[in-house]
Amino acid sequence: MSTEPLLWAITGLTMTAIVLRPWGLPEAIWASLAVLALIVFKLIPPSQVLPGVARGYDVYMFLAGMMTLAELGRRQGVFDWLAAHAGRAAAGSGRRLFLLVYLAGTLVTVTLSNDATAVVLTPAVYAVARAVDAPPLPYLFICAFVANAASFVLPVSNPANLVVFGANMPSLAHWLALFLLPSLGAILATYFALRYLLRTDLPAAIRADVDTPGLTPAGRLTVGALAGTAAVLGLASAYGIELGPVTLAAAGVALLLTAARGGGNPIALLRSLSWDVLLMVAGLFVLIETLQQHGVVAALAAQQQQLQAAVPSMANQLTGTILAVACNLVNNLPAGLLGAATLDHLAAPMPLRAAALIGIDLGPNLSVSGSLATILWLAMLRREGVQVGAWQFLKLGAIVMPAGLLAALLLLQVTS
Repeated sequence: MSTEPLLWAITGLTMTAIVLRPWGLPEAIWASLAVLALIVFKLIPPSQVLPGVARGYDVYMFLAGMMTLAELGRRQGVFDWLAAHAGRAAAGSGRRLFLLVYLAGTLVTVTLSNDATAVVLTPAVYAVARAVDAPPLPYLFICAFVANAASFVLPVSNPANLVVFGANMPSLAHWLALFLLPSLGAILATYFALRYLLRTDLPAAIRADVDTPGLTPAGRLTVGALAGTAAVLGLASAYGIELGPVTLAAAGVALLLTAARGGGNPIALLRSLSWDVLLMVAGLFVLIETLQQHGVVAALAAQQQQLQAAVPSMANQLTGTILAVACNLVNNLPAGLLGAATLDHLAAPMPLRAAALIGIDLGPNLSVSGSLATILWLAMLRREGVQVGAWQFLKLGAIVMPAGLLAALLLLQVTS
C-alpha cells in the first residue's frame, strides 16, 4: 500500500492546523504532533528525526538572532521612534504618511527581515495612526504587504531566502546583481497597487503635531547595533559566510552592550521571545525530510523537468508562479523547504532558483495563510483589538500579489 496519501494527509492537516490554530494551541504543538504521527505510522524512522532537524541549524540561528534584535529594538523604543518620525514628517497629510510608513516598512524588512516588520513595526504604526487621528487599518496593511514585497532585497530580509538557497547562497554582489532590480520592481508595484486600492480610505488631512519620543542611551546604542548588524551581515554575504551564526553572534553582542548601558535584563528579554517558532520550523524540516525519503521530491523534480522541456522559454516564470500560489495552500516556509529540496535534486541553475525564490517570497501577499510574517501580523492586530478577515485581505491580495510578482519576474529576465 502506498504511503504517499497518508503522508500528504499529515502534511495538509499540519499546515491547516498551523494556520488556523484550533483550540488556540500554538503552531509548534501541531508541528510536533506531525513528527509524532510520522514516527507512529512508520513514515520516518526515529533515527532520522534528528538529522532532519539538524538540516535547519542555519535557519534556527538566523531566526533566534533576528527575534532577539527585533525585541531589543521594540523594548528600547526604536520602532516607535521611527514610526513617530514618519508621522511628524507627514506634516498633516494622510497620503504622505502612507508613503513614509511604506518606506519605514521597507527599511525594517530589508535590514531585519519580514518577521521583524510584522512583529515590531505593526504596533508602532497602529500607535502613530491613532496619534494623528487616522484610521489605522490602511496603514497596518502596509506592514503585511511590504514585509513580503521587500523580502528579497538582501539574503537576510526573509528566512525563506536561507531555506531556498542553503549551501548555494550566492555572494552579496551576485545576489544584488540578480535581485536588486526585481526587488525594486516588486516594491514599487506593490506600493502603487496598494495605494490605489486604499485611496478612498486614506484621510486627506491628519494631525501634524505628533509627539516624537526620545531615545535613551541604550536606545541610541540599539540603533547603532542594528545598523552595525546590517553591515556585518552584508560583509558575511559578500564573503559567503553562513548568515545564521553571524546573526546570532551579532544579536548576542548587541544584547550585552545595551544591558551594560542600562537597557534592562537580557535574561528577561530572552525569556519573552517566541522560542516555540523554532520548534515549529524544526518540525517542518522533519516533514520535508520525510517527503524527500518517500520520493515526493524526485516526483516533483521530474514534473519540473517536463515543464522545462514543454515550455523552455517560460519554465522559470511558471515555476515562480506555481510556487507563489502553493505558498497560500501550505504556507511559504514548507513550500520553500520542499521547493529547495526539489531544486537541489535537479542541481537547478541560478535563474530557475531565483524565480522560485521570488514566487516563495511574493506569493504570500495573496492571502493571510501565505507566510509566517502575515500570521504574526494578524496576531499583532488581535492584540490591538483590530480584526482583518481572510476575504478582506484576499480582495487586496488578488491585485497586489500578481502586480508585484509580474514586475519581479519580468525584471528577473533582464538580470539573469
